[in-house]
Formats: sequence, structure tokens, C-alpha cells
Amino acid sequence: MKNLFLATFFAVLVMSTMAMGVPAQGAADNADHTSPSYDMKPQSLLDLETMQKKFVDLANAFPADKLTWRPTPDSRSFAEVLLHVSGERYQILAMMGAQPPAGFDGKTFEKSTTDQGKIVEELNKSWEFAKKAINGMTNADFAKPLPKLGPDANAGDVVYILVADAHEHLGQSVAYARENGIVPPWTMAAKKAAEQKKESTQKE
Repeated sequence: MKNLFLATFFAVLVMSTMAMGVPAQGAADNADHTSPSYDMKPQSLLDLETMQKKFVDLANAFPADKLTWRPTPDSRSFAEVLLHVSGERYQILAMMGAQPPAGFDGKTFEKSTTDQGKIVEELNKSWEFAKKAINGMTNADFAKPLPKLGPDANAGDVVYILVADAHEHLGQSVAYARENGIVPPWTMAAKKAAEQKKESTQKE
């Protein structure tokens, strides 16, 4: 009887320990103790900076009279896509407490202008905002819990969302450009570099 009591006691203890999130001995032995090899802060900034340059290059490559072009009546125009990118930098980072500029209205922002110079200016302003917000984060800030986004969400997830969103809209912008016969400037530069390398090799 005593053995049965002890067996039951230890079974309950193990289950209680697991329920509290404390791993049993076997689980602890199998835990990964290696240091993280990915530092999200510099990598996200590098990625976002690369995409920022591509957004600006595309904005400048698009003829001014085609900035209002849209693939279907219910789609965003090219100008609206670029302003949407700028606006989402404010709105997404606001999830972790970053304050958008005074007067920013997410409901009207993407329709606020079709002027090429102003669109580029907004891209630059919102990039400076995003860069400052992310640079101001400590490692602890990246791990800061954000229960309103989900039970396991943290501020690092917000930066991840921003990066993923930027990639989505860069692909969209490239598709818009291609539909209008515009080759992305970085593609043209890479092609030109490859041709020059080929010519140089042939001369040797």
C-alpha cells in the first residue's frame, strides 16, 4: 500500500512540474544550450535598409504619369502601395509602443499624394522612423511580452512582421513595374555588371 502511495505521489509531482513549465530531468538533458546564432536587430535593419533602397529606386524609375496605375479597379495604385509601405512602418511598430508622427492618419495616408517627390520623401521619413525605433531596442526589448498579440508574442515578433510585410509589398511593386515595362534598377545594374565582366573576360 505504501509503495502504491509513493508511486502515485511521484507521478502527481512529475505532472505538476511539467504543468508549471519546469522540464523533467530527461527533457532538461535534451535541451539546446547553444547560444543563439541569429541577432535579429542588425539583420532586420540590414534587410529593411536594402528593401528601402529598392522601394525608392522603383519610385524614381516609375514614370510620374503612371504612379496612379493599378492592375484592377479595386487594387491599390503604385503610389498607394508605396504610401501603404510607409504608413505600415508607423502602424506596425506602434504595436510595440513606437509613436507615429503627429498628424499621421492611417485611414487617409496612402491616398494623401500622387506626387513622386513627396512619395519618396514619405518613404525616407518612415524609414528613419523605423530605423530609430529598432535601433533604440535592447535585446531585452525584443523579448518583451506583448500578450495583446498572442499568448507567446513579443516585441521581436513585431519587427519580424515589419520585415515580412516589406518583402510582400516589394514583390507587389516589382510586379507593378514589370506590368508597365519597367525593369527594376537593381536588375539592370546586375545585368550591366555581368555584361562588363563577360567583356573583360573575353579581352583577357
